[in-house]
Amino acid sequence: MKLEKIHHVAIIASDYEASRRFYTEVLGLPVIRENYRPERGDYKVDLKLGDCELELFCVSGAPERPSYPEARGLRHLAFQVEEIEKVIEELEAKGVEVEPVRIDAFTGKKMTFFRDPDGLPLELHE
Repeated sequence: MKLEKIHHVAIIASDYEASRRFYTEVLGLPVIRENYRPERGDYKVDLKLGDCELELFCVSGAPERPSYPEARGLRHLAFQVEEIEKVIEELEAKGVEVEPVRIDAFTGKKMTFFRDPDGLPLELHE
């Protein structure tokens, strides 16, 4: 078996408008496809992230994470950036709270966390 790369990451969001705005306007990810699925009563938005896709499933009434951040499953989604301070400035200018920068104990690289509208932890990693 040879796995080539990650094709997509799927996120379930509770608020279509807030999540769509956050991922497209705040983070700047372009929309590839966007569909309302009446049989499920949700929106599915596919976003371009480098050579990967980020799928947003916007489901009203989706249950919250059982704990933060140590629930089973996806712990966080990390974005690689070239200049972490510049990205932090851009996020904060758009009203996003960002944790203080720290150094990854294993890689020695700068990193920090922020959250999407549903509280999903997102990481910047230099």
